[in-house]
Amino acid sequence: MSHTSRREVLLGTAALAAAAVPVAASAPTASTPAVHNSSFITAKDGAQIYFKDWGKGQPIVFSHGWPLTADAWDDQMIFLCMNGYRCIAHDRRGHGRSTQTFDGNEMDTYADDLAALVAALDLKDCVHIGHSTGGGEVTRYLGRHGTKRAAKAVLIGAVPPIMLRTEANPGGLPMEVFDGIRNGVQNDRSQFYKDLTTPFYGANRPGAKVSDGVRDSFWLQGMLGGIKPQYDCIKAFSETDFTEDLKKIDIPTLIIHGDDDQIVPFADSAALSSKLIKNAQLKVYKGSPHGLCTTEHARVNADLLEFLKS
Repeated sequence: MSHTSRREVLLGTAALAAAAVPVAASAPTASTPAVHNSSFITAKDGAQIYFKDWGKGQPIVFSHGWPLTADAWDDQMIFLCMNGYRCIAHDRRGHGRSTQTFDGNEMDTYADDLAALVAALDLKDCVHIGHSTGGGEVTRYLGRHGTKRAAKAVLIGAVPPIMLRTEANPGGLPMEVFDGIRNGVQNDRSQFYKDLTTPFYGANRPGAKVSDGVRDSFWLQGMLGGIKPQYDCIKAFSETDFTEDLKKIDIPTLIIHGDDDQIVPFADSAALSSKLIKNAQLKVYKGSPHGLCTTEHARVNADLLEFLKS
């Protein structure tokens, strides 16, 4: 039996995924506006942003966490589609099936890419849902581009206001934590992502049941992205200060966070963001991990549906 390398498996998987959707016929220029092109839109710098668009009804737009893809939202998307909503999720630039961008891997550009997607699909009355880094992306999008097209927002295990410890944020995590993440990605990204699934899903807690399939899915999604944009994204999710963006959010907002989140500690994230967003609703999941959209998807789905219908 011949032995197939991990790279060959990943390339084969990526090729199958790419074959499933058409790509733009001609290369865009830096001045090309974002246009709807099947399952990709073209960002202002020419990057191709992959998205999937399911169902009909009020649009729900999902922004995923690092280092994952739109597929991290499958549990929520299929549920909400079956309950009468249109669900759209994109792969952040540098992640998944989107262009592995060398530059532009920071929050302003992530927010602009999200705005380009909303404009290309001409979405109105949107509900934006972001997990972890995606929660930062949603927050910067609403702060930078306004809420004219948005109806509601949901932040789940989200990184705002700011993760890094600073004089203004003494409860944050020290730079050494994020340097450790950078070292893990640069030196052995594959093993680092496998190891990261343990705290991400709370598999190190008594009684935790995290399947190999869940871990494998995390690893595969992470490895489909580019190492440079994923490396850059660590700075984006840890050092970006979203305080002023949070203050600008003037639409109904639900914040969900596990109080045993080992990746984005609750006390320095959701507990603070809920005070900065006007009339935010905070739901704390006792004992829940960072990856609660997967480990507790039934509860998350029920809370999302209740909020959408409220």
